[in-house]
Amino acid sequence: MADPETYTKLPFPPVTKQHILNCSYHNWHPRYRTITPKARLVPLPQAFLDYLCADGIVLPPEDDDRAEWSDTDSGIFSGVEGEQDEDEADDPSVNWRDTHAAIEDVIEELGGKVTPKLNWSAPKDATWIAPTNTMECRSPSDIYMLLKASDFIMHDVEHAFDDTEEVKDEEVPRIPYYLVLRKWFELNPSVEFRCFVRNRKLIALCQRDLNHFEFLFKQQDQLRNAIQQFFDKHLKDSFPDPNFAFDVYVQPPHDRVWLIDINPWSVRTDPLVFSWLELLTLPEPVDPVDDGDDEVEEVFVPEFRLIRKDDPEAYNFSTQQYSAHKMPKDVVDASRNGGAELREFTEQWKEAQRLAEQQQAEDSEDTE
Repeated sequence: MADPETYTKLPFPPVTKQHILNCSYHNWHPRYRTITPKARLVPLPQAFLDYLCADGIVLPPEDDDRAEWSDTDSGIFSGVEGEQDEDEADDPSVNWRDTHAAIEDVIEELGGKVTPKLNWSAPKDATWIAPTNTMECRSPSDIYMLLKASDFIMHDVEHAFDDTEEVKDEEVPRIPYYLVLRKWFELNPSVEFRCFVRNRKLIALCQRDLNHFEFLFKQQDQLRNAIQQFFDKHLKDSFPDPNFAFDVYVQPPHDRVWLIDINPWSVRTDPLVFSWLELLTLPEPVDPVDDGDDEVEEVFVPEFRLIRKDDPEAYNFSTQQYSAHKMPKDVVDASRNGGAELREFTEQWKEAQRLAEQQQAEDSEDTE
């Protein structure tokens, strides 16, 4: 391995479109279903993807308001034809009602509370918009609001193959998009870990939550051994690519490991407390060799980094995570209630700006 200081760019192997697809949840989940938390996949039509990419956050009406959907009413609550047409014009789900119904069914099947994600990303950057400030969703509208407010989700839809290798005359594979709904359960963030695999060997792992947890240091060897055994048994020889990252949750008392996600071996995956240059240049593990002289080569131990109390990452003096992706909640609330309210909000904002400028000018005159 070359000296890291000699590199002029990160020495990634070519990132192919197939590698990105291999890391898509819908591709790997069937193979690892028994070692992942309970989840269901809902295929997404193009009309739904268009809705995600459209400006503004307009939510479908609640089911109680959908009299025209009822198969049992006599028409008393259906309204006149013109009113129904107007309601449909305000209903973004009119072209994907089967998808909406499937999402409702999955929520009910999984106990009434789910966590959403798309093929690669979860809308973690949009939890600020949720009443619970988490990804817990109890209705389709909760899900749609998170998805539409998330830059991570937009990257999945519009930029999935960014920075991949261009192969001459290669046909860009079609991405079958899915909404992944996982049964909601409270995760203890202290025992979530990101693991890095190079040439089918686990070379490094670290916390996903960048806060200090003192108890982890006493259990570091136990945790590393559990994750290593999990990798050797389930992932080492079965995942299609030799290089990838994966996230696990170690269920207390730290004897059950769950696969949460698989991530591409590329710069788009956050290396957290490592740098990608470190991960690309770390010495590779060498299998122990008995040379016949009762001398056995030392077994490689993956680098396992935990956040120490005095590490900068352990302090919350910086901006809140994902804060760069936020927008004022008043704007979102206005957009959810249609164009008229958004226009009203804009006028109120302009008037507030005008009054602020007027007050500033008056204060300036008073001080002269």
